[in-house]
Amino acid sequence: MSGPLDFGPDAEPRPSARPRAEPPRAPVPKLRPPWASRWGWLVGALVLVAIALITLNTLGGDAGGAKGLAPGTRIPPFAAPLATGGLEGDVNVARRPDSGSAGNTPACDVRGPDVLNSCQLLERGPLVLAFLATRGGDCTRTLDDLQGVHRRHPELQVAAVAIRGDRDDLRTLIAEHRWTFPVGYDHDGVLAGLYGVAVCPHVAFVYPDGTVRGTVLGSEPADELEGRARRLLDAARERGWTG
Repeated sequence: MSGPLDFGPDAEPRPSARPRAEPPRAPVPKLRPPWASRWGWLVGALVLVAIALITLNTLGGDAGGAKGLAPGTRIPPFAAPLATGGLEGDVNVARRPDSGSAGNTPACDVRGPDVLNSCQLLERGPLVLAFLATRGGDCTRTLDDLQGVHRRHPELQVAAVAIRGDRDDLRTLIAEHRWTFPVGYDHDGVLAGLYGVAVCPHVAFVYPDGTVRGTVLGSEPADELEGRARRLLDAARERGWTG
């Protein structure tokens, strides 16, 4: 794996996912190695704990306490490789240029046909963002239900991110279930820590400005997901969205 996705907003990424040629410079460390900064070991430890919690919960345990992002907070921006694309690299979570191991280019500026970009999704409208694990539990029913939401409400952005796991297994899962919404691949699990993911599935409902309306942890009946999606759309329009 290369480091976090980094290329300019107007550049076309090559299938290898490497940035376009630049003058030689010092190598960029991979995303959040424990020696990246004096706080790097703590960030890495939190990510590992979050992934362990995902496994625990998907196996039927009850970790408790992890509730995702609180309503009213803004989602952290990210740019992730699409699971079905040819782009390889860690998820970029940089908020500003030259952010070291988080990415040298701000995540919002990293775009391309093989990139799942949270900022780009929100520019199009309200977002339903699901997190899943390909092993240790069955999140597919909720994702199947979101496929229906996606079909009935094309103005609503629906996307998912797989936390770690095997990318080939993820591609097989997408093909078998015929999900047409974009699915990103978080190779090292950094988004689990940033989004407070500890249950599979984990579904966040987000306004176009990036503010979290609410989060569903675990499975929920299809009609309840549908109702949440409709209420998100209605509330977004009340807040000034015109889509």
